Amino acid sequence: MRASQWRLQDAKTQFSQVVEAALRGEPQHITRRGKQAVVVLSEQDFESLQLSAHAAAPGFVAHLLAMPKDEEAAERPSLALRDVDFS
Repeated sequence: MRASQWRLQDAKTQFSQVVEAALRGEPQHITRRGKQAVVVLSEQDFESLQLSAHAAAPGFVAHLLAMPKDEEAAERPSLALRDVDFS
């Protein structure tokens, strides 16, 4: 197990060490039942991730402008009138 990876039980008993390492800029990976569960980050690293994810996401207008511009698909099919007997 690498130094930045903890079993949940160990992370609980040594939480101060987990936090100190995260504050030094080293993400701390925690496993539960042998599977990756969570990552502990410093607040600064978390905010940086949030800002970069927000900046990378296209806005609503960009999303609409990226839609295919197929003129034939945009045409409405012709509607045929039909007689309906309501009696």
